[in-house]
Amino acid sequence: MQAAQHILDQIPIRHDLSSHIMLLGVIQGFFLAFVIFLRANRKSAINLFGWSLLVQCLVFLDVYLCYTGLIKYVIHFNDSTEFLVLLIMPTMYFFLCTLLERKHFTLKKHWPHFVPPLLYLFSQFNYYTSPIEVKINAYLGAYYRDLGFLDVPVPVDYSYHHIKDEFRWLVLLSFAFYLVLSMLLVIKSRKKGWTSSKNIKVDKYIFSRNTVIIFLVLMLTLLLIYLNYNDDGGDHIIGIMQTITIFITSFFILSESRFFEKSWIADKYETIAGNPIQFKAVESFISQAQYYAKQDITLKKVAEQLGTNGNTISKLINSQAGTNFNEYINLKRIALAQERLLDKKFKQLTVEAIGASVGFKSKSAFYNAFKKHTGQSPSAFMKQNKE
Repeated sequence: MQAAQHILDQIPIRHDLSSHIMLLGVIQGFFLAFVIFLRANRKSAINLFGWSLLVQCLVFLDVYLCYTGLIKYVIHFNDSTEFLVLLIMPTMYFFLCTLLERKHFTLKKHWPHFVPPLLYLFSQFNYYTSPIEVKINAYLGAYYRDLGFLDVPVPVDYSYHHIKDEFRWLVLLSFAFYLVLSMLLVIKSRKKGWTSSKNIKVDKYIFSRNTVIIFLVLMLTLLLIYLNYNDDGGDHIIGIMQTITIFITSFFILSESRFFEKSWIADKYETIAGNPIQFKAVESFISQAQYYAKQDITLKKVAEQLGTNGNTISKLINSQAGTNFNEYINLKRIALAQERLLDKKFKQLTVEAIGASVGFKSKSAFYNAFKKHTGQSPSAFMKQNKE
């Protein structure tokens, strides 16, 4: 143990521009993930992005500690985040899937994608349970070969090295595989709906496309580093690029934030004028396939589907339709109910059933809304128009 401590004391602590940039990225990444977990819906796409961000920050915290030499104070954790590297691309891919296809991610359905990281974790069991001398030697071999190596006091099964030595190529394979899947996903989504620059959903496609481009650049950077470094000496370059990516992402999220709509600087009309989503897009979405006739429609759900927030949708409806969200939906429901009350295709339905078919949850709610907006009951309306 004294020999181990002696060699650990010789490991220098390195603080330079590269380490400062990496630390900024790690701190910003953890903060961004915390905000996402605090504010986002658990089943939303952005929540998956938060998990991917958390995984990346844990990996690059390890890189930071190794680069600076601070890992010597927690040497037991050396190389403990390697399996997490294999989780970065799957989590980003499923984030894009949820964002573009609006399908919730479920571990029960997509578990095969997480088998490789788990298999790698299990393959390194002998390393994780090895004496501290083995972990010190692993670190020295990557960063400070000139300090020599320690004698290992007990026999150790080094069979885990068969996979560990090929780890960097497993990472590249993971990047390449999920990069191809992500590119196909973006192309497929473009063919489906990436046509109008006035639609708020275009922002999602552009963001997804840019995400794929960034990961392509990262993969090429990885390849160049792996070809030029035989050890972990080039990991800090990847860490710097990750910091740049995190700050670009932070800038995008702040730019798209509706925070300034509520600030004391902006008034009601400024926030509406500066809105990236137009009332036409809201009207089109709600009217499409009679979405307003769904009984479970809410302001929050409409906002999530359009990639914005409830406050924005509410202000648009107030300014353009001159009413609140609930009344706006009820007006559309009443108009549809009037059609169905007179349509022979629906003559087999009772008045209450027609009310339910256009989205009202109870007979009283239908009658009250109908009378409020037409000045008569549904029965009176039918009688008057039939006569």
